[in-house]
Parts: sequence; C-alpha cells; structure tokens
Amino acid sequence: MKIDQAPDPDYDSVKINYVGFVDPYALEGMVILKADNGKEFHMRAFSGEVAKHISSFDEPDDEQSPSIYRMIEEICEQNEISLVKVKIYESGDVLRANLYFTGKKDLVLKNHRASDAMALGAYYKIPILVRKKLLKEQMEA
Repeated sequence: MKIDQAPDPDYDSVKINYVGFVDPYALEGMVILKADNGKEFHMRAFSGEVAKHISSFDEPDDEQSPSIYRMIEEICEQNEISLVKVKIYESGDVLRANLYFTGKKDLVLKNHRASDAMALGAYYKIPILVRKKLLKEQMEA
C-alpha cells in the first residue's frame, strides 16, 4: 500500500453524518457515516468518550481537544508528516483501519481500531474511506 496509489475502487469516501450514543448513559457511542451516493454505514460498539470527542471537534474552542489527538498532532509536526486519509474495513468480526501519513516520509499504520482512526479523521478533517460492502441504503426511521 502506498500513499499516492490510485483511489481504491472497493472504498467510498464518507462524511460523519451523525454522532450520538446507543444508551442513555453515553457509555457506547455510535456514528452514521454517509457516502455521496446516500449509502450509510452505522458504526457502534465503541466508547462513548470517543463519540464525545468527535462531537467536540466541530466546536470553535480548539483548547478542548483531548490530549491524545494533540499528542499525535505534535508527533506529526515534529516528524514533518501529516495524516492524509483513513481506511475502515472489516477484519473478522471487528472493524479495523489503516492510517496513511505523508510528508518527510510516507507511513502506513495498519490494523488499528476503527473508532480511533475515524476520530482522527474527524479531528484532522481528512477523507475517511469505508469499504463499499459495509455501506447500505439509507434507513428510514
């Protein structure tokens, strides 16, 4: 896998369309990822804390960003690299993600937690790619 490879036809770019919680105690987070063609992927079973962080990234007060995201930002700055895209896919019964960095040198971090990678994608406002077979037609409530 290379950073500058042609777009993968098995993946669609998605945007975070909704961030919320599965339970009334905000212990389990969920997001709805939506592709340009209207198809969605409902992702859940991750920490409610991560969902809260994702929601906070759109707030104007950047000082509230959690320390782990700032730490990664500082590591990237000091090594002259930038996170440029995230790819989410299934690995057995769990979701995983690859993170693509470029700059002074290219770097691909493979097989990481999808929720953390998605949060980083939201934090940096970079493309989040989801394997097409995970996307489904929009569900009406």
